[in-house]
Amino acid sequence: MKQYLPKQLLTRLIAIAVVSLIPTVAHSQEAIPCFMTDDNGNVIDLGELCGLGTPGNGRLQIPIKRRDANIPVVEVTFNGTKTFEMLFDTGASGIAITPQMATALGVEPEGRGIFETAGGTVEVPLGRVNSVAAGGVEAKNLVVSINKFLDIGLLGQNFFGSYDVTIREDFIEFSPR
Repeated sequence: MKQYLPKQLLTRLIAIAVVSLIPTVAHSQEAIPCFMTDDNGNVIDLGELCGLGTPGNGRLQIPIKRRDANIPVVEVTFNGTKTFEMLFDTGASGIAITPQMATALGVEPEGRGIFETAGGTVEVPLGRVNSVAAGGVEAKNLVVSINKFLDIGLLGQNFFGSYDVTIREDFIEFSPR
């Protein structure tokens, strides 16, 4: 039994084949996400196709300073005055700071918390900071854990949990929900 393609489908396939045969040259630019250049050297922004948009349309970006064990390290400002490097930890429920950071920020323990970590269950002091900011994103009046087992602080969900987050090669993008 022979099967025939519907006329509409056949027309679309022919149109796709013809378009595919038109000689064009396009080169992507890896340094700038979601752009390409056509054969005339014109830069074409493909941000809408890739879902990037621009930071001006509600999206904010935090530059990645470096990576530690492939985890992004970003600069974070506490209380509008002191800046520290921190791991951007998508698996952390909250912000964890080192005792040295707590001392520099004047954070006093207000209680204790028990946390499940990659190294097991730990009980650590809890404190509070007035504000945490990075790349235009700011959160106020946050509880932080003071973890003596860390060499570097962790920036967790209580900072960025109200955003959709995309980790790119050189920056982290925040989109309001």
